[in-house]
This record gives sequence, structure tokens and C-alpha cells, in this order.
Amino acid sequence: MTESTGNTAGPGSAAGSAAGPGSAAGTGSAAAGGGRAAQLRSSGLRPGWTTGACATAATKAAYTALLGGEFPDPVVITLPKGQQPAFALAGEELTPGPDGPAAMAAVVKDAGDDPDVTHGAVVRATVRPGAPGTGVVFRAGPGVGTVTKPGLPLAVGEPAINPVPRQLMCEVVAEVAAAHGASGDVEIEISIDNGAEIARSTWNPRLGILGGLSVLGTTGVVVPYSCSAWIDSIRRGVDVARAAGRTHVAGCTGSTSERVAVAEYGLAEDALLDMGDFAGAVLKYLRRHPVDRLTIAGGFAKLSKLAAGHLDLHSARSQVDKGFLASLARTAGADEELVAAVAAANTGLQAVQLCRAAGVPLGDAVARAARETALDVLREAPVAVDVICIDRAGTVVGRCEPRTNRG
Repeated sequence: MTESTGNTAGPGSAAGSAAGPGSAAGTGSAAAGGGRAAQLRSSGLRPGWTTGACATAATKAAYTALLGGEFPDPVVITLPKGQQPAFALAGEELTPGPDGPAAMAAVVKDAGDDPDVTHGAVVRATVRPGAPGTGVVFRAGPGVGTVTKPGLPLAVGEPAINPVPRQLMCEVVAEVAAAHGASGDVEIEISIDNGAEIARSTWNPRLGILGGLSVLGTTGVVVPYSCSAWIDSIRRGVDVARAAGRTHVAGCTGSTSERVAVAEYGLAEDALLDMGDFAGAVLKYLRRHPVDRLTIAGGFAKLSKLAAGHLDLHSARSQVDKGFLASLARTAGADEELVAAVAAANTGLQAVQLCRAAGVPLGDAVARAARETALDVLREAPVAVDVICIDRAGTVVGRCEPRTNRG
């Protein structure tokens, strides 16, 4: 379920926004500040927009045309963190149709400098009036997958349009409906040109998402990853935290786990390290440049890879080991029936859900095992490590207390 795309100044550029993800402002040393934003500036890489952001922009343009007869171009949307990018339309069509009117708008996905299989893909939204009282109904058009297995944040049979993009599209529908005095009862069909072919290069078929790609994104912004640039930015983040006198830092796999770490410990921005997939980079640098405490926070599936000994958590370089999870579940008290169910789970999320329902603390077991991997890498560095595992909604599903190799 890979995200991304990117043109130098393509249709997804941040025209009209104060400082869009593609802005070059601030590139340079992370010493100007700390945390996620400073790491991105120091990497020198240009961010882009997720398929979810593109689908939201296309939906807003199409629904506006359906109600008012004109497509806004460019079309501006508001993302969860307040950015307001403007998207140029790559296509538009307003048709009466045998079953009522329909409007289609298309946006080309720009993922900035992130190497991604969906870069340059055409994301289309077709909006039709819905039956009164039905609200917003999502459909998978050509090139968008359908969920066929449990364990994902969507029910079996649903279009593979993730929760945050759905929320963003519902918000723009409500906005446009209010402006035109409409009910907001619509059917939204999202399609991606050549999506079925592109999806063969992703993990979607193995996860039971069939027929195309997933529409993804939690912030609307694609954070680009060049291994060398991002690892360097992690090191600069540690340097900034130490220079500011921070004794407790958090290495987070993404924005949701970052929010959890802040909520749990009240950490300052310059104590936050955007670890992403590079757990090894954080640990190896802290081994040479220690702080008193490191919290590792991230999604359960990613941290289960760390628990299994992987230091690069990217899906292309490590996978969730269900057999390993099954062995941890057995150790945590699962009976053999549950152990077998964990081993056969479709995703790590499904495995932890099965165990939580049975009262088996698999999440805590994964957190402890991830802590042991981290301590092995830190060797004798005087760094106490604790781990927090979360689900996609940011709910803590596993954790362990801080421990150091010296105590």
C-alpha cells in the first residue's frame, strides 16, 4: 500500500498556499529548530500530496460543478494540519447521464521527491446525487481496490479508501453542500488510471485488496524518503535535542505516533525525532550520542518488525512475521487455537485485535521485544528505552516500561 508521486512543479504543487509541502523555504540545517518539520527542512527533499489529498481535491471540484455547473480550477482544500494546497485539474466532465447528472474531475498525483509507484497517477472522482438521507457513499472505480480480507481498517467489501481520506472527502462535500443549499447526499466513485497494473507493484494483492490501489494518507502530505538524506536529518534532530538540553526524546514512525508521544509525555517539538522506517539510524546515533531516555512510538505492525530484529521497517525491506507474533502470543498466554489464528492473520493489526479480544497482551509482548532489540543495538549506552505500540486510530495497544542495559 505504497503512497507517492512527484513532478518538479506539477498539478499537485502548493500554488496559493502560504508554505506548501513543496516549499524550499527553510532548507538547511536542522539547528534552526527541532522535530518533524525541521527534519524535513534539513533533508532538502520536496514533499508531495497523497492519493487521499488528490481524491479530495477532485471530489470538491466535481461536486462544485455538479451543483453549480462550473469546475473550480485550481481547487483548494484544507488538510488535517491546516495546509491549503491548490490543485490544478487534469480533466473535467459534466454529463446528464441516464440515471441523473454526474461530474468527474481528475488530478495528477505529485509525491514530491519520494520514489513511489503512484507518482504521476491520474486520480479521478466522479460525483453523483445520492438517495435522500444516505449521506456520502463511496464506490471503487477502475483502478481502486476492494477489501476482501479482514484485518484492515475497512470492512470486507468496502472500497480501499482509507478512513482519513474518507473524512476529508466528507468534509468537502459538507462545505460545498452548505454553499449551495444542498443536502450532501452523494455517491463518490474514486478511480485511478492504470491502478490495477500499478497495484501489482504493491503489497495490496497479498493483503487481500484486489482490483487496484488503495487511497491513502493521514496528513495529506507525502513525506519523501531518501535514505541518506533522512538518516542525516535524524542525526541532526538528535543533535538539536541534545543542544537544547533534552534528556527524553521520542523516535516516532509517523505523525499519529508523534501525537501519542506528546500526549503521553508532554515532549517539546525539538525532542521529537521523525524516525520513519529508520529505527536503526536512531539507535546507532544515540549509541554514540546518548540521552537519558528514548521512547519509541509507532504502529503495531512496524514495531513488530523491530521486535523481530529488523532495523529498517520499510515494507520493501522487512515484513510482519506472523509466525513470530504467534510465538509471542503463546508466551503471553494464548491457547493453541488463538496461536493458530494469529499465525494465519492477514495483517499485524488483525493479530493484535484477535489477542485483545481474548485478553492476551500481545501488544505489550511486542513492545518488550522491540525494547530488547533497541537495547541490543544501544549496547552499553546509558539510554533507557520504552516502547509504545498504537493502532491506526492512535489507540495504545501495547507498551512497556523504560529499561536500560545498565539497570
